[in-house]
Amino acid sequence: MSEPTLAVIGAGPAGLAAALAAAARGIHVVLVDSAPAAGGQFYRQPAPGLGARRPQALHHQWHTWDRLRDGLGGHVRAGRVRHLTDHHVWFVERRGAAGFTVHALLGAEQEEPAEVRADAVLLATGGYEKVLPFPGWTLPGVVTAGGAQAMLKGGLVLPGRTVVVAGTGPLLLPVAAGLATAGATVAALVDSADPTGFVRRSLALAAQPGKVVEGALYAGQLARHRVRTLLHHTVVEAHGTERLEAVTVAALDRDGRVRPDTRRRLDCDTLAVGHGMLPHTDLADALGCRVDGTDVYADDEQRTDVPGVWAAGETTGIGGSALALAEGHIAGCSIAARLAGREPDPRGWAAAARTRKRLRAFFAAVDAVYAPPAHWAEQVTDETVVCRCEEVSAGAVREAVRELGAGDLRTVKLLTRAGMGWCQGRMCGPGVAGVAGCAETAVRRPFARPVPLGVLARAGENESR
Repeated sequence: MSEPTLAVIGAGPAGLAAALAAAARGIHVVLVDSAPAAGGQFYRQPAPGLGARRPQALHHQWHTWDRLRDGLGGHVRAGRVRHLTDHHVWFVERRGAAGFTVHALLGAEQEEPAEVRADAVLLATGGYEKVLPFPGWTLPGVVTAGGAQAMLKGGLVLPGRTVVVAGTGPLLLPVAAGLATAGATVAALVDSADPTGFVRRSLALAAQPGKVVEGALYAGQLARHRVRTLLHHTVVEAHGTERLEAVTVAALDRDGRVRPDTRRRLDCDTLAVGHGMLPHTDLADALGCRVDGTDVYADDEQRTDVPGVWAAGETTGIGGSALALAEGHIAGCSIAARLAGREPDPRGWAAAARTRKRLRAFFAAVDAVYAPPAHWAEQVTDETVVCRCEEVSAGAVREAVRELGAGDLRTVKLLTRAGMGWCQGRMCGPGVAGVAGCAETAVRRPFARPVPLGVLARAGENESR
């Protein structure tokens, strides 16, 4: 009888923690990831050919990465973990009592198929940035905050010489501090968060002193580099002809509307902007897992409501690396016991469960503080492109609502093609919904990424045999 196999999809903090926990308990693990090396976005490393002398300077949790990397290496050498890099998973197929088949595309070309058979699956697919449109956001030089950080961590390059970091969310602090420390001139950190929100939730935030200290350290770095911090401000417009030249920022009133008399222009060649994160749920959706709002549902063992499928990390709700590590460890312990035919003992992950509870409460408070301005869509002009793939303007979306009676995101999509392009609404969905005044609704997509027709045809042939 062969040993049970667990397929872990995603080699970020949650996936690594789960793989290590399961492998240590006798489960054969196949770690499937789209990147060329483990670590995910959080532990993104420079390519070896770049010859980084001190890559740890780009991370504040290097010792944790050391432990995860060494643990993974040990299990790989012992044959308990098989690490598949450059595997882009597009679908997970349930095969009844036979378990699951993970379908992936190989390498940068993403044209050659690969399959992994497993008895159980852990979805640790992480999250992606929430993008909200504004006039000028399509100019070269406007990048996401996470994109700017990825360029620095993975490529050791700065996105520009003079940078404005803007939007809202806890990611902005480390991005601004990292860019300033690396040599960029950070003209300003522009955050729409209302300072009174921090005061109202001070007890919940103070319950995690380590996070408060971490934020203070970043703030200290910004102060040393003389970076202006503009709280309760937002970017109104990006300016430039062939590329970004400046941005206009303004203060917000109590209701989250722009105060016109506070507008100011900041010269810059780069705008790194982000409005928080959203979980990757495509694989969970296709499997039929329950999704609550934007988060994949998981019980106390990190099990979804689909038998044999677990989920951990940002997939179940945005909460940072420490929460992802705790959830991944719990999932790995639970999976190991279930696949071995035993009832899991929660005492084996008691410490991780306490960490999970505290961090979920903390990030619930953080989410409330860092919500985008309530009236951000009022600043989006009719000429502003909101769906870049299909080049749909805000005016076209508003016309679909006002003149054609569109009352939901699906109808807006049918009438305007917004969300029908390459990203299938993953990037433009929140922006289109905001401009249309519609609720953001979950969209069930059959595949997690575009798939060549030849690959689908071969998959169908294999199924018919």
